[in-house]
Amino acid sequence: MTILYALVARGSVVLAEQSGTSTNASTIARQILEKIPGNNDSNASYSQDRYIFHVKRTDGLTVLCMADDSAGRRIPFAFLEEIHQRFVRTYGRAVLSAQAYGMNDEFSRVLSQQMEYYSSDPNADRINRLKGEMSQVRTVMVENIDKVLERGDRLELLVDKTANMQENTFRFRKQARRFRSTVWWRNVKLTVALIFLLLVIIYVILAFACHGLTLPTCLK
Repeated sequence: MTILYALVARGSVVLAEQSGTSTNASTIARQILEKIPGNNDSNASYSQDRYIFHVKRTDGLTVLCMADDSAGRRIPFAFLEEIHQRFVRTYGRAVLSAQAYGMNDEFSRVLSQQMEYYSSDPNADRINRLKGEMSQVRTVMVENIDKVLERGDRLELLVDKTANMQENTFRFRKQARRFRSTVWWRNVKLTVALIFLLLVIIYVILAFACHGLTLPTCLK
């Protein structure tokens, strides 16, 4: 999974979050929420090891995700934009006074679905390329997380790689089963076509053979 963790927050108050694997990203994300400067709308990315925390702040609402650095920036920020729009559309002005985790029961499922979609469906990136709406992301510089966290505050990011491997294995097995099914149906169709062709050939041979004989002989 490319996007491993995501949250939506008002200031430092987390309203909903979801993790796709066992990790302490939640703790580090809260540190980032407390340390990022100012209240203006902004996009930012902070790297730690081979993972990057992407942050989008709009109208006082912060959407954050942790992704593998191989994901680049376009897909994570497209994910953040989608989550921000869905969250505002769903809850409106209620986000201004909601308690911590007030939307978690419902919206964590949305986070999970979109994390899976933007991590595995090629259409997610293709659609955003066609829209051309993510060009501003190119200007977002990826800074080391030390830029926002004091070295004494920084925690080692822990990610359960076993869970990732199990998920990748599951996806590979699913794709393998789909491939085997496709090959099986293709073989069935080919076999039916060959049998039909063979029957046609036999029919033609018998027709020519009977045509060369007298009618009484054929009837015998």
